[in-house]
Amino acid sequence: MSIIIYLIPVALGLGLVGLGAFLWSVNSGQYEDMDGAAVRILTSDDEPL
Repeated sequence: MSIIIYLIPVALGLGLVGLGAFLWSVNSGQYEDMDGAAVRILTSDDEPL
C-alpha cells in the first residue's frame, strides 16, 4: 500500500509532462495544416529514374 505514495505523484507528473507537450505543439503550429499532408501524398514531385 505504501507504493501508492510514490505512484500517484509519478502519474501526475507524467500527465503534466504530456499536457505540456501537447500545449507546446499546439502553440508552435504543429496542427495548422491538416489537409496539406493528405493532398501532398497524391501529387508526385519525384522524377522518374
